[in-house]
Amino acid sequence: MAQSFPAEKPLITLTHTKPSLWIIELHNGQDNRLTLELVDNGLKPALDTVEREWRDQWRAAQKAKNLEAGRGALIIVGRKDQDKFFSNGLDFHNVVTNPNFFPTTFNPLLARLLAFPIPTIAAINGHCFAGGFMLSLACDYRVMTDGSKRNAWLCMNEVHFGAIWPLSFATILRAKVGDHRLQRKIALEGHRFTASEAYADGLLDHIVKGNTTDILAKAEEVAEKFSANAANGVWGLIKSDLYRDTLEMIRRDTRLMNAQIDDAAAKARL
Repeated sequence: MAQSFPAEKPLITLTHTKPSLWIIELHNGQDNRLTLELVDNGLKPALDTVEREWRDQWRAAQKAKNLEAGRGALIIVGRKDQDKFFSNGLDFHNVVTNPNFFPTTFNPLLARLLAFPIPTIAAINGHCFAGGFMLSLACDYRVMTDGSKRNAWLCMNEVHFGAIWPLSFATILRAKVGDHRLQRKIALEGHRFTASEAYADGLLDHIVKGNTTDILAKAEEVAEKFSANAANGVWGLIKSDLYRDTLEMIRRDTRLMNAQIDDAAAKARL
């Protein structure tokens, strides 16, 4: 069964391919720019749907004393009909003119993924830049094309085009990448990692030779292996403690405020 979000102009497709597996496919143009509409009207309601469906299954499994039925995992993948992009990052022009984008749109998405109650796997089937890289870091596991079929890079390239990092990016990087030299390489040097470099540096869990189908197959293996860890209902609770400082810092991200900015946030919410 497939569901599209938003329904009137689909930017993502959610499929529930197995009882314990959900897949979110990003398909905003060819390069999957992360826009306000894609996040607020696509990814967020899709995550709501996944969590609601999984929790319904988990409650039934608890009632039936059938632990196996409480399994669950989520994969996020770039559009399946190409092997060039996972996501080319944020829709920068519109982001810089929207003071509400990080505090009310993107930061809550990153926080939601960090503490999501079932394992999350980024199936990186092409270039993964900036906000797309950060989206993948917020997931629990990362599986990427090895780049042998066509070039594919991981890169936080803000330093090269003069964009500061929101606090959320910095705190997620510190949580997920422990080596200060690697933090410097990512944030201050804007290094373009090949898949093999990123794997060697611990940014990826698996690299896969082949196309999107092959990358998804490996991601499904990871999902199958760890979906049972959601069955007792504590996966998200443990992550909430593991990333407690990170989540607090994300919510502390500041913004300028005036009546017009507040009204714009209300307009987007209501």
